[in-house]
Amino acid sequence: MADKTEPVTSVAAGDTMVDDVVERLLDQADASGAALLGEGGLLTEITRAVLERALEAEMSEHLGYERGDPAGHGSGNSRNGTSPKTVLTDAGAVTLAVPRDRNGEFEPRLVPKNARRLAGFNDRILSLYARGMSVRDIRSHLARIYGVEVSPDLISKVTDAVVEELVTWQNRPLDAVWPIIYIDALWVKIRSGSVTSKPVYLAVGVDMDGRKDVLGLWVGAEGEGATTWMAVLSELRNRGIEDVCIVACDGLKGLPDAVTATWPKATVQTCVIHLTRASLRLSSVRDHPKLVPALKAIYTAPTEQAAEQALDALETSDLGERYPAVVRAWRAAWPEFTPYLAFPPAIRTVVYSTNMVESINARLRKATRNRGHFPSEQAALKVLYLAVREQINPTARDKNHVAAHWKEALNQFSLFFEDRLSIQ
Repeated sequence: MADKTEPVTSVAAGDTMVDDVVERLLDQADASGAALLGEGGLLTEITRAVLERALEAEMSEHLGYERGDPAGHGSGNSRNGTSPKTVLTDAGAVTLAVPRDRNGEFEPRLVPKNARRLAGFNDRILSLYARGMSVRDIRSHLARIYGVEVSPDLISKVTDAVVEELVTWQNRPLDAVWPIIYIDALWVKIRSGSVTSKPVYLAVGVDMDGRKDVLGLWVGAEGEGATTWMAVLSELRNRGIEDVCIVACDGLKGLPDAVTATWPKATVQTCVIHLTRASLRLSSVRDHPKLVPALKAIYTAPTEQAAEQALDALETSDLGERYPAVVRAWRAAWPEFTPYLAFPPAIRTVVYSTNMVESINARLRKATRNRGHFPSEQAALKVLYLAVREQINPTARDKNHVAAHWKEALNQFSLFFEDRLSIQ
């Protein structure tokens, strides 16, 4: 029993020691009026002390004896003072006393030779870049918060290091079968001679566990059609996707034909929320309280016949006569909307609620909006990928469920698409 309790006691004692040290440092900072960051700041000094202690430990390991140990006499190598070196850390610029050995053989691992910043500082730059901040904005932020002057070339080198990771991510293998894939587009401004708006297509899959996964990002051209979509969907198929039960989209031109050519059994479903929002944009706000129930009667109808009757009723009503474009939009989307009416209630809920896609799009749009325009397509993809990487990461994937009752929906999927889904 004693063996089991000893580690717990040690951990508790260690925590108490850390708390005492922190309290003492804070008291000293309060008494002296020291800042947290910057030269002489509390966190800066703590960072310096920890790094120098670690470098001393590395030197002891390299030499084979501790400082002042008689065992080092006649060993053939010994400490030879220190050299100052300034590195960029999360606490700002820190000047370290890096130990040297007489033989010049010591190679620090924590702060390698020629390295001027620690990995955490790179992560901080990438995080700011992912939020859509420009190089100028990042330099200004680091100077204001950390008192660190960073060159534009350094920021470019840090962000360019993501390109290889982006390529690997964009070509990673994917699961063979997906219950749902949502496809949407956002527009970004890219300079190509002149600044023009180009669509960036986003594919978000929902796996068998109900978790979302951004499958890829593609920059398209204006006036895209079936050819563009065939290239995108063929890439997804070549990366391993053999079948998709439902592909939900926003009436993107050429996409339905490309989907059925790629996955013949897939059901192409127009996003109900997008269709409803488009209807509201075509109408006056004062009429929304009447229009919303009329539209809800269409997409909550138990059968296609009942939905068509509800649409006919809207067309002949005062609202329909006032807003014929709303009725025309629903009739144009009817072939891709009606599959929704055949789904069981649990599947309808999942397909209708696109909150998981909307949250991603909102983050991406914020990142691109902050930048204004991008110098190249690759620059736009870097920012979008970093925004995706920051929003969906392995530690948070278990929280990224498409619906609170996914298991109920999965049971309906297994019945509705029984010959295509393998539930294990």
